[in-house]
Amino acid sequence: MNDALKEIHEFLPCRTPEQWIENALANQDVMLIDHAHCEKKAASTALSLMYRYVDNTDLLNKMSRLAREELRHFEQVLAIMKKRGVNYSHLSPARYAAGLREAVRKDDPGRLVDVLIVGAIIEARSCERFAALAPHLDDKLAEFYNSLLKSEARHYQDYLELAKQANGGPVQERVAAFMAIEQKLIEEPDSEFRFHSGPLAY
Repeated sequence: MNDALKEIHEFLPCRTPEQWIENALANQDVMLIDHAHCEKKAASTALSLMYRYVDNTDLLNKMSRLAREELRHFEQVLAIMKKRGVNYSHLSPARYAAGLREAVRKDDPGRLVDVLIVGAIIEARSCERFAALAPHLDDKLAEFYNSLLKSEARHYQDYLELAKQANGGPVQERVAAFMAIEQKLIEEPDSEFRFHSGPLAY
C-alpha cells in the first residue's frame, strides 16, 4: 500500500494542510456525514457514466465495480455513524467537486476525458486524506479508513487509465490544468468544514 500512496502523493499537487486535519478532528460527526455523502455521490457518478457511454466496455466494467464498492463504503459509513449516534442528514456540498467540474469541456470526447480526470483527482485526494487522518483517529475509525486506501487508490488508477483511452494518448496537459484548480481548492480557506474542503477560515 505504501507504493500506491507514494504514487498518489506524487500525482497530487499538494498535501492536505495540517489545519484541515485539526478541523476534521474537531468536527468528526460532520466528517462522517459528508464522507457518507461522498461515497453516495461517487457511486452516482459511476452509474451516470455507465448510462451515458453505453458502448465503452472497459468503462462499463470498471464503473460497475466502482459503483458497487462505493455503495458498500456508503453502507459501512452509515453503520459506523449508527454505532456512534450520528444521524445521517443533508449537508450543503463542498465547493471542491463543483470547482473542478467548472473546467470540464462541454463536448465529447473532451468532456469524457475531463470527467474521468476529475474522478481520478477526487479519488486520489480521498485516499490521501484517509491516510493523513488515520494516525489521529480512534482505533476503529483508523482501521476503517486504512481499509479504504486500497480500493480508493485503484479507483484513481482506473479513472486515469480510462481518461487515457478516451483521449487516445497521454493526458498530462489536462491533468495539469485541473491540478492547478485542485491545489487552490485544497489550500485556500473555506467557510464550512467538509471532507474535501480547504482549511476553515477563522
